[in-house]
Amino acid sequence: MSVLGLDQIRELFSQEAEVRLAHLDRLLLQLEQTRNDETLIRSIFRELHTLKGSSAMAGLDQVSAIAHGLEEIVEGLRAGTQVVTPVIIDTLLAGADRLGQAIAGLPVAGLPVAAEPESLPDPPAGSELVQLEVLLPSAADVPPVAPGAAAAEAAGARDVGGVVMVPMERLDELVRLIGESASAHLRVGRMLTEKFGVDPTLNTEFNDLSRTLNELQDRALRTRMVPLSTITDKLQRAVRDLSRAQGKTIHWEVRGADTELDRGVLVQLSDSLLHLVRNAVDHGIEADAVRAEAGEPVGGTIRLHAMQLGSEVIIAVTDDGDGIDTLRVREQAERQGIDTTGLSEDDLLHLVFHPGLSTTTFVTDVSGRGVGLDIVRANVEAAHGRVEVRSKLGLGTEFRIIVPITLAVMRCLLVEAGGQRFALPFHRVVLSRRFDPATQSSVEGRTVIFVEDQPVPVSILADTVGLPATQPGTQAETPAGTQAGTRPGTGPIVVLADTARRHGFQVDRLVGQRDVVVKGLNGLLAHFPAVAGASVEPDGSILIVLDPPGLIQRARQAGRGPSARKPDAAAAGTGAQRILVVDDALTIRELQRSILERAGFQVRVAVDGTDALARLAEEPSDLILTDIEMPNMDGFELTEAVRAHPALANIPVLILSSRSSDSDRQRGLDAGADGLIPKSGFDAGSLLTAVNRLIGQRT
Repeated sequence: MSVLGLDQIRELFSQEAEVRLAHLDRLLLQLEQTRNDETLIRSIFRELHTLKGSSAMAGLDQVSAIAHGLEEIVEGLRAGTQVVTPVIIDTLLAGADRLGQAIAGLPVAGLPVAAEPESLPDPPAGSELVQLEVLLPSAADVPPVAPGAAAAEAAGARDVGGVVMVPMERLDELVRLIGESASAHLRVGRMLTEKFGVDPTLNTEFNDLSRTLNELQDRALRTRMVPLSTITDKLQRAVRDLSRAQGKTIHWEVRGADTELDRGVLVQLSDSLLHLVRNAVDHGIEADAVRAEAGEPVGGTIRLHAMQLGSEVIIAVTDDGDGIDTLRVREQAERQGIDTTGLSEDDLLHLVFHPGLSTTTFVTDVSGRGVGLDIVRANVEAAHGRVEVRSKLGLGTEFRIIVPITLAVMRCLLVEAGGQRFALPFHRVVLSRRFDPATQSSVEGRTVIFVEDQPVPVSILADTVGLPATQPGTQAETPAGTQAGTRPGTGPIVVLADTARRHGFQVDRLVGQRDVVVKGLNGLLAHFPAVAGASVEPDGSILIVLDPPGLIQRARQAGRGPSARKPDAAAAGTGAQRILVVDDALTIRELQRSILERAGFQVRVAVDGTDALARLAEEPSDLILTDIEMPNMDGFELTEAVRAHPALANIPVLILSSRSSDSDRQRGLDAGADGLIPKSGFDAGSLLTAVNRLIGQRT
């Protein structure tokens, strides 16, 4: 047997450490709730001790040193010379983060932590408080670890109860090969029928092979399944850190964490769920003082609830905060040029997924920039799912994500259009019906049908995907006065849905339903928004799996006439909107200028608050974008001066600064600023979205 090399040892350690660090985070969060639980403290100590020994054996001295420093803090808890406080949990969680960075090979600075813990209870008599400061020593200062002990620790760590870690690429390849084997098996059956006149279903061996392949495929797909609990610790950590930073008391609850879904689907949803729980903390749950004044219990609750329903998984993020004010949603939508006439309460709620729309009154780095919910919807739809929102003012909000359990095999409705066969994911199919002229009408040249008393536009599927229609009764050219994609026909209509819209597609005929092994596409088709993937048919032909959200978007764009869209508020004006950028740093000033000018804004610059007021006296601006730290007059003083000037008082002020503490944010709000974005999270997208929210969405 060959001896493992250092690279192989480090790879094994990285795999082990990923699991142990997740477990360590979970234990620390539990310890914060229970306080001084001896069993939890011992478990945390063991995890750190194991990581220290294993990393030393792998030659990762920095990792071992960090683990040793954290182990010393936990030893103080074990010995009773220190007690569990939020400050200590902060220290240990930050240390676990540093461990992850060091293991990943990322640069890690020291781990400074406040030396004076906050509001510590009286320690036991005769005890001494441990100073909470862990600094990374140099390699020469790394405490030696006995080789025998390290080897024992590492050997114990590799005993993970018979679990083998396999790269996802290998599992994907296994599923692909099984799918191709099943297709080949069907082709053999078809050949037996066509060439030899033999019915393969009457052959016992053929049927046994069919059952074995089906079972093998099912088992292979199950190897890709992971429980939701693999990411709930990350979500709980986000809730804990953000609520603590904002001084809010929030209870975290999880139900259905053992619900399983495809790992690929869960990876796609991870960031979206993280945004939803952060949004619930920042924008959903009110501050403790506000809840107390309203007579509500101090401390809100955020729940994550998951369940399987048929071939889909439903994940709900719920908070018992103040809810979404649909009147404010309508107001913000109208400011962006969105026509809200006739929209129901549900329709207004779904506008929160519109890019750039936010109902908060102050822009921060967490929420209120209009960034996030549109990305949540895009990510969910990329996973062939949909997201819904329900909210009651004063009672709370629920975001509900519905996704298929797996993307590798999907239940599909097969249809023919333009002489080709297509698959439509069944969870997106609202209904299918025969052609009935009595149920159809025309609105502005577009065919519509009524579903649940609501008008649903109808397009020809062949037109939408760029194929000629071949069904009897269709015409080769678009009749005069009828928009593209709306040629009359007599084929059945399939109504599909995305997150907020329904759209009907007329097809040549319905073929049936079956499970389809979906494979990703390379090349040009990978960038075609209406295509989700493909599958190999028993006869060797390719079956295209269409993506309903992309298909609906393509149909809407094709059928949109020149007057179908209301002009945005910003576009309705004459000339470019004017922005004054105020920053004493030339590099930052010019970077902001270039971003804004590329977006079509007219930009002037000033080097400090005094210079800015002089330029405003020459010519007003539509928005002021300012730094805080500047000579002569800083950003707070500039904001106060603008608000005190009758001719300038209504100009929106957006602060972009490296200072982003709660006190700075509050001071900006008190001065009259409309938002504050930290430079640490600065990018072109967040800047433009914040600017557009304050002075109107641009086209």
